[in-house]
Amino acid sequence: MRSPCPLANALDLLGDRWTLLVLRDLFMGKRRFGDFLESPEKIATNILSERLRRLEEAGLVEKRRYQERPPREEYRLTSRGAETLPIIQAAVRWANRHIPDTWQPPESLASMTPEQWLKSQS
Repeated sequence: MRSPCPLANALDLLGDRWTLLVLRDLFMGKRRFGDFLESPEKIATNILSERLRRLEEAGLVEKRRYQERPPREEYRLTSRGAETLPIIQAAVRWANRHIPDTWQPPESLASMTPEQWLKSQS
């Protein structure tokens, strides 16, 4: 039986390192598979494929075809996915306060609401 705890359920979807980093990259403007691979954490292609699939199944990400031959897709956050922004912002603020030498996110992203972020993507 699945736990009724909301935190446990959120962690089932978001609670691994790679998922949060993929979300971070989406908020930072990455859209295409190759863009995610260029991140400094060097996610493996099989892990990236699995995380994008899970996020799509959960309704946080949608896949859109941008090229037919060869077929290529890009990924975008849905409104449900954009609502994870405060989680990312809180984790970044905490790390900036407590872990030396962490980078500061762009001020616009650090202070945006999910609604503002979605509007900026239109």
